[in-house]
Amino acid sequence: MPKFGLTMTEGLLTEWHVAPGAAFRAGDMLFTVETEKVANEIEAEADGTLAEILVQAGETVPVGTPVARLASGVAAPPPMAAAPAEVASGKDTLDSPAARKLMAEHGLDRDAVAPTGRDGRVMKEDVLRLIATPLARRLAEAGGVDLSSVEGSGPRGRIKARDVEAAAQAVPARAPSPALPDVTEIVPDATRRATAARVSAAKRDIPHFYLTHEADMAALARLRAELNAEGHGQKISVTHMLIRALGLALEEMPQMNRIWAGDRILAFAHADIGMVAETPDGLRIPVVRDAGGTSLDAVAAQAGALAERARNGRLTPSDVGGGVISISNVGMFGASSLTPIINPPNAMILGVGAERSLFRPDADGAPALRRELTLTLACDHRVIDGADAARFLSAVVALLETPLRLLRPARKPA
Repeated sequence: MPKFGLTMTEGLLTEWHVAPGAAFRAGDMLFTVETEKVANEIEAEADGTLAEILVQAGETVPVGTPVARLASGVAAPPPMAAAPAEVASGKDTLDSPAARKLMAEHGLDRDAVAPTGRDGRVMKEDVLRLIATPLARRLAEAGGVDLSSVEGSGPRGRIKARDVEAAAQAVPARAPSPALPDVTEIVPDATRRATAARVSAAKRDIPHFYLTHEADMAALARLRAELNAEGHGQKISVTHMLIRALGLALEEMPQMNRIWAGDRILAFAHADIGMVAETPDGLRIPVVRDAGGTSLDAVAAQAGALAERARNGRLTPSDVGGGVISISNVGMFGASSLTPIINPPNAMILGVGAERSLFRPDADGAPALRRELTLTLACDHRVIDGADAARFLSAVVALLETPLRLLRPARKPA
């Protein structure tokens, strides 16, 4: 499994283009990997023959996992295919520190391992019996399937996603209650399963917190209308202006231009902004590069080209990945607000609702009609504190309410 991007840890192999036993030439497409919401086509670096497929289409595996074996050479065994020979001493039962460490390394529960060694020692076979791909483990957890009862079809008995699905289907289903309407069961495709696993992990592993702020859109609407009336270049949308505002805010508050990456923090030199795009193949998140250091017209042109490639399924690896924040705008559907889930490895995502007309008291307390936009910022508390997030969101709102600043360079901190 190749590595795309600094923070990638695993990838979904969606399709094989070469069958076992088939020869291929350098430059031929071997398989497709989906990660960071884009499909990456992997080409052969040299001529060869595919002897055996180790990772089937639809499986998600860690970076560095061998996905196939070539006839001209032997690939390394998949990660976790070889476990420690056995825990050293006869005292190493399931309750010993060494045994607990062994089970933790392989993601096993104590109740799922039956020691076969003398005096209850934990042998390597105990671990090998329950080796499973990450996707298989997630499917088993979601479907309530006991991995210890699943027979793996992969190398060395490795449990794959299809093994879990087969085990789940083998369990007799209870008859539906007569009081309930008919239900149709739909098996999700590989892309939907990968998306489900990704957002589940994001919500589980990232400590989200949220802030909401309304922005007065009157001045921005006037400026946008004037710019578009000129009829020059890409039409400017509210999303384009939001992307530019986020870029400027990150340039002016560089302490926010960071992500949490395992046991370290990564700081970025440029403000790259992801935009959630709906496509026939699901959601994709292309990234507008250097949104704080370029012009509003350049942001609009770049965003328009990315949106077109996303709709046509032609995004490339360079179109995605990087940056700390994405924007998800559901205003065109009439939703008043959106509380979004952060897209790893980002540290923030901005949910945008529809513009609304409402009355607010003016300086004299009289009702005044306003056009407002509700912005909801989700933040990763591991790297961002509440006060900084509040200042950042207020800075974005200030840029939208004084939109001439969107046409000028960022005010870099001293």
